[in-house]
Amino acid sequence: MATLSFNKLKNTDAIWLPNVPEHWELVKVRHLFKESTKKGFPNETLLVASQKDGVVSKDAYGKRTVEATKDLHNLKLVEQGDFVISLRSFQGGIELAYERGIISPAYTVMKETRQIEKRYFKNLFKSPPFISLMTLCVKGIREGQNIDYPTFKNEYLPLPPIEEQRAIAAYLDKKNSEIDKFIRNKERLVELLEEEKQSIVRRLGTKGINENETLKDSNVNWIGKIPVSWTTKKIKYLGKFTSGFSFDSGDFMDEGIKVIKISNIQPMQLLWDDLSFVKESYYNRYKSFRVFKGDLVFALTRPIIKGGIKVAVVDVEEKLLINQRNAIYKPSKKLFRDWLYFVILNNDFITEFDNQIDHTGQQPNISTNEIGNIYIPYPSMEEQRKIVNAIKKDWAYIDLVISKAQKEISSIKEYREALITDLVTGKRSLNCDLE
Repeated sequence: MATLSFNKLKNTDAIWLPNVPEHWELVKVRHLFKESTKKGFPNETLLVASQKDGVVSKDAYGKRTVEATKDLHNLKLVEQGDFVISLRSFQGGIELAYERGIISPAYTVMKETRQIEKRYFKNLFKSPPFISLMTLCVKGIREGQNIDYPTFKNEYLPLPPIEEQRAIAAYLDKKNSEIDKFIRNKERLVELLEEEKQSIVRRLGTKGINENETLKDSNVNWIGKIPVSWTTKKIKYLGKFTSGFSFDSGDFMDEGIKVIKISNIQPMQLLWDDLSFVKESYYNRYKSFRVFKGDLVFALTRPIIKGGIKVAVVDVEEKLLINQRNAIYKPSKKLFRDWLYFVILNNDFITEFDNQIDHTGQQPNISTNEIGNIYIPYPSMEEQRKIVNAIKKDWAYIDLVISKAQKEISSIKEYREALITDLVTGKRSLNCDLE
């Protein structure tokens, strides 16, 4: 059984790795790997370098990438087991190739020149200390940054004895498998809990609190049957839409009145990572486009993303204006805002909303008229409030369990990162019987 203990360390001249175990070597990259620039294999499989999956075929990767359709003979040959330095290696480390194929000539392909355990180096190359070394080896600025291989090849790497490399790799394979299983189980639990939240919204949002209520057909496909005391109404008859103002690009400044843009509106939340401002005087000039706490704001361009419909409740008390391709919705006194909020969370409503979107242009769009013409279930105001309170009560416990599971996932990921770092850099030794 493997146990962890501390190594006796010696100092090094490597900035990113100030010490290593006394019995480890410290070797320059160029003495462990050589660059391979083989080209002229146009019929080989096209590969993709992914920080999550390593170097795999485009078909296996499955996500949309730029397709190379000509000059395939200029792409570099990659053999299974090679390491590839991609344009983003300074962000996520060096990737291991899991199959043979060809890849962008902008990438660097490395082959080992000494006997090594590749699984050990796969872990080393994804560890935070090594990635910090990668950031010291970049050239270019901003989006044009990539790894300068002539600089990188003269940096030092730790080299444990081969049997120790194998033992570390085997131990990390085992621990990673256990951790991955734990994460999958927790993620599945979160999925099931989110499904339960959705089930609560669907049930209470269309059938009400009274399970014995007599139902009738709503004559609206996405809603189905509703209690006999309920009706249905179009959203436009229960509030007022105001489309955003078309500010000119020259109107924006570094400070002033904050403007809500498409990037700020996310499913059920406002994000302020991307800020824009206009002159203070605009707040009085464009009174119709003021946004107040409690308003709902809809994104009208690309209005649905993975998390749902891009609509949020404004929860800040400050001066705000809204930009074009967005809209403000102010519910009337006939509609409880939180009732509409939970209606919008219903997956069946999201499907109906998506059916109204114009997908023919470069960007999917929806108009306030199309949103306004969607029917929603409409109980009395008193019942709207009761149902909303019931949903919130049921969700409260579920959200606590979800939060706990997510914290456990974060903690185990932090543990894994620390474990890998300690083992591949020699801060900890692995004591076990080598078979």
